Amino acid sequence: MSLNSVRPWRNIYRRKSRQIHVGPVPVGGDAPITVQTMTNTDTTDVAATVAQVQATAEAGADIVRVSVPDEPSSRALKEIVAESPVPIVADIHFHYKRAIEAAGAGAACLRINPGNIGSEDRVREVIRAAKDHGCSIRIGVNAGSLEKHLLEKYAEPCPEAMVESGLNHIRILEDNDFLEFKISCKASDVFLAAAAYQALAESTDAPIHLGITEAGGLVPGTIKSAIGLGNLLWMGIGDTIRVSLSADPVKEVKAGSEILKSLGLRHRGVNIIACPSCARQGFDVIKTVEILEKRLEHVKTPMSLSIIGCVVNGPGEALMTDVGFTGGGAGSGMVYLAGKQAHKMSNNEMIDHIVDQVERRATEIEAAS
Repeated sequence: MSLNSVRPWRNIYRRKSRQIHVGPVPVGGDAPITVQTMTNTDTTDVAATVAQVQATAEAGADIVRVSVPDEPSSRALKEIVAESPVPIVADIHFHYKRAIEAAGAGAACLRINPGNIGSEDRVREVIRAAKDHGCSIRIGVNAGSLEKHLLEKYAEPCPEAMVESGLNHIRILEDNDFLEFKISCKASDVFLAAAAYQALAESTDAPIHLGITEAGGLVPGTIKSAIGLGNLLWMGIGDTIRVSLSADPVKEVKAGSEILKSLGLRHRGVNIIACPSCARQGFDVIKTVEILEKRLEHVKTPMSLSIIGCVVNGPGEALMTDVGFTGGGAGSGMVYLAGKQAHKMSNNEMIDHIVDQVERRATEIEAAS
């Protein structure tokens, strides 16, 4: 019996969307919600860009976007695609020819911005290139770059303008018998983005790419994204996400993964449940969690670990985790395995011991699956 069948209030009923593919990765339908990020290196620096793609893939990125602003970037993209462990999306603004070049270079998806891609004739040429090379397309509406006629019509960026922009471009793709597309309608304002996404979800069955654009630095941007994306995901809206931070793209991936994990929508790696600590703690909880997060990054098997400083909540949390440690007295604490008390362990040895127990449990889970 699944946890959700026992506790139906945990269920999220996802919006029904049709499924497309970004390279071999399915997006929409019943496919898992994917995590994306974008490189911030100079695309023409192939080695640096590939290194960043590989680092984000190792952190859990399913898809990575690369900016293609000029012809040298288009040429570099071919080498990047060849060395990438995940599908590459070519980010296109202003120059539709870059989209055509990116398709030829092996991009799995072309991100085009309705606000600056140009005329319908140019979009048709991009569609033709996507068809010829087996690319999907993302219609990337952005509140900060809406078409001039929509800004004149609505006076300012608003949900109605964003959705109209997206639906206009959906019509162009569908009129040209192209259905391998997803769509986003991002804004830096959480309320604006959420309202636009809700309206969009009611207007199309296309897969939806979620994001709060230009969210800010690591802490404020993560919080803003967690509020905006979290609420939409809870409503069942969203098939792929990107957390946009002024930070290392690896941090974006980790933030996105944690948002999905907190809602039970992503099952990858160790979910550490830890107390904020207080004077009752039997060991340094904050330092311990910081060390364990780094030492357990290599574990991809979905599992849970509780690190609680004292017996107020420690035993109760450990009942629901694969591995747990609760602080006690006299320099030692209690280790829990599969929700049951297992043995005492000294604080000095507990980190190595917990890592060992998590790795053993991960091996057991993998063997049983």
